[in-house]
Amino acid sequence: MVQLDYKSSRPIYEQIIEQMKYNVMKKYLNPGDSIPSVRKLALELKITPGTVAKAYQELERQGVIETIRGKGTFIASEIKVKHDDDKIDLAKKQIRSSVMELKLMGYDKKKIVELVKEMYEEIS
Repeated sequence: MVQLDYKSSRPIYEQIIEQMKYNVMKKYLNPGDSIPSVRKLALELKITPGTVAKAYQELERQGVIETIRGKGTFIASEIKVKHDDDKIDLAKKQIRSSVMELKLMGYDKKKIVELVKEMYEEIS
């Protein structure tokens, strides 16, 4: 369900968040599906439970998962990801940086747009 890149500069909890969202978008995980407990996932990934808890707290804050006391943690029955201006600004900065790198490598606008379309299709 989750595979970590321990060499990545991205924090592990962010990798967990991203992969959980990806699994939901690809319909590998559906509303109501149970996901591993914090401890179980931490053991599987060989990381501290606090890291998984941080990821789960953020996923719950974003409305992707829900925890039901005594029952476990599940993919939210109705996922409502909220509009977040800070995340949009961060995404724009990341896209800007990537576009600049591609332009420096000689890619034109058409090729960059094609790459973005490919990436969009991959996650859809």
